[in-house]
Amino acid sequence: MRIAILGATSQIARDLLLSFSAQDDHDILLYARRPEALTSWLHEHEIQDRYPVAGFSAFVVEEQFDAIINFVGVGNPVQTAALGIAIIKLTSEFDELALRYLSHHPRCRYLFLSSGAVYGTGFDKPVDEQTRAEVPINQMQSHDWYALAKLQAECRHRALSDQAIIDIRVFNYFSASQDMTTRFLMGDIVCAIQDNAVLHTSSDYMVRDYLHPSDFHRMITALLLAPPTNTAVDCYSKALIDKPTLLITMQEKFGLRFDMVPVTTGFNATGKKPHYYSLNRRAGRLGYEPELTSLEGLCREMNIIMSKPKQSVFSSTDTKNTDGARARK
Repeated sequence: MRIAILGATSQIARDLLLSFSAQDDHDILLYARRPEALTSWLHEHEIQDRYPVAGFSAFVVEEQFDAIINFVGVGNPVQTAALGIAIIKLTSEFDELALRYLSHHPRCRYLFLSSGAVYGTGFDKPVDEQTRAEVPINQMQSHDWYALAKLQAECRHRALSDQAIIDIRVFNYFSASQDMTTRFLMGDIVCAIQDNAVLHTSSDYMVRDYLHPSDFHRMITALLLAPPTNTAVDCYSKALIDKPTLLITMQEKFGLRFDMVPVTTGFNATGKKPHYYSLNRRAGRLGYEPELTSLEGLCREMNIIMSKPKQSVFSSTDTKNTDGARARK
C-alpha cells in the first residue's frame, strides 16, 4: 500500500513508522514542516533509505496514494494553551489539504488523528457510542478550542459520506520516545524517578486507558485493511488503569516516591477529565483487537526508559501527545 503521512515528525507518527519498518512493507512518503529534523531522526534509526521525506509543498494531487494518515497537531498542553484559537486554523489547513487530494482521488483512504477531547464533556464518566459531544457555546474557554478544532474536522468528514474517512480518537498514549517534560502525569512520573525526586500529585481519583505503540500500529493496520467506510473510532487498550494502581505499581516496580495532595496541582490545557476513556468498541468491528492492557503497555515502555540514560527527547509542534492527565512534581 502506498501511504502519505502528514505531520510525520510527530512522536506518535514516528512510533508508527518504527512499527511499520519492522513489520510491514508499505511504500510510505513522509511530509513535515521540518523535513530536516525528520531526516535526522530517520538516520538515527537507520531507516533513512526506507522513507522519502519532503515539505508540505511537495504534497500534490499528481502523486498516487492508497491512503493518507494525518498526524498534524499540537504537541503538548503548553503549546495548546499558547496557540489558543489558532489551533482551529492549523487543524483546518492541513485537513483541507488532505480533503482536496481526496476530491481528485476518491478511492484514497484518509485516516485523521482526532482526540477523545472531541466529546467536549467533563468526563465524569467514560464516553460510549451514545455519548453526545457538548460545546459550551456561551462559556467558551481556552481549552475548548482544541476540542472544537477536532469536532469541526470530524463534522467535515461526516459530511463527505461517500469518502473513506476514519477519525481516530486517541485518549491516552504512552511511549518511551515521547517528551517527558510536557507536564502530563506519566511524564512527571518518569522525571521524578530519574531525578530521585518526590512526585507531588493531586489526590483526585482518575481512570485512564493508555494505548501502547504496538496496539496503535495494530489499530492503524486494521483500519487500512477494513472495508472502506466513513466513521470515527475510539482508541482503547485491553484493560483500564486507575491512578492509585498506577502510582503503586510505579513505586513497586521502578522506585517512584510520591505523595498525594488534596488540591489539583497540575496544568491541564484541555480540561479536567476524571474518566478520560471510551467504552466505544466500534474499532473492534473493523478488525482491531488490542494485545496489551494499560498497565502492561506502561510497564513495557518504562522498562525501556529505565534501561537508558536520561536524555532530551526530540519534539516539535507536529508532536501529538494525548495523555489527557497533567500534573507537576
